[in-house]
Amino acid sequence: MKTAHDVIIRPIITEASMSRLADKKYTFEVASDANKIEIKKAVEEIFKVKVDKVNTISVKSKEKRVGYHLGRTSEWKKAIVTLKPDSKTIEFFDSMM
Repeated sequence: MKTAHDVIIRPIITEASMSRLADKKYTFEVASDANKIEIKKAVEEIFKVKVDKVNTISVKSKEKRVGYHLGRTSEWKKAIVTLKPDSKTIEFFDSMM
């Protein structure tokens, strides 16, 4: 059985994700086999907030080269979690602003 910390891998801190904080949308890297229900339960358990909806994006790998060698980046899954309007914010992201 997966724990909440197995589902949520890390928060995504970029300019685009920081601009969504005003709308109570938070971005996380999640396990590739996690579904929306598992992601919702994990965020609610870890951060003690109320989740309204979850959008997931599978980020495909890209070709990268370093000198002569050609390789690929890893594929991963991203989740954009929208909180309910009456929910409190996630304190971890508040310190980033």
